[in-house]
Amino acid sequence: MKIIIADDSRVMRQIVLRTLRQAGFGHHEYVEATDGADALNKVATESPDLVLSDWNMPNKTGIELLRDLRGSGNPVPFGFVTSEGSEEMRETAAAAGAMFLIAKPFTPEHFESALVGVLG
Repeated sequence: MKIIIADDSRVMRQIVLRTLRQAGFGHHEYVEATDGADALNKVATESPDLVLSDWNMPNKTGIELLRDLRGSGNPVPFGFVTSEGSEEMRETAAAAGAMFLIAKPFTPEHFESALVGVLG
């Protein structure tokens, strides 16, 4: 399976990747995106099985990315990995079509419980 990790921080992309590996998802192919606009382009060219996105990014935010994907009819499974996890953000994410929102700081267990149904 192919997973896009979208975050404007290279360090945070690496932390997400390391945590995914610790959660037992190291055997998947990972593609990094530097912001929402880059992720939108990579979804079109890479045909991922999952998108993990930060919420706050330049050029295109995570919620704008998700809305653009759903607006174009793309049903790719989508989840947020972000620094904020308010109930309002969770509701906005779910209403836009996100499967989950993992708030920082996170653990391998957070990824395991959120992704077990998606990645098996």
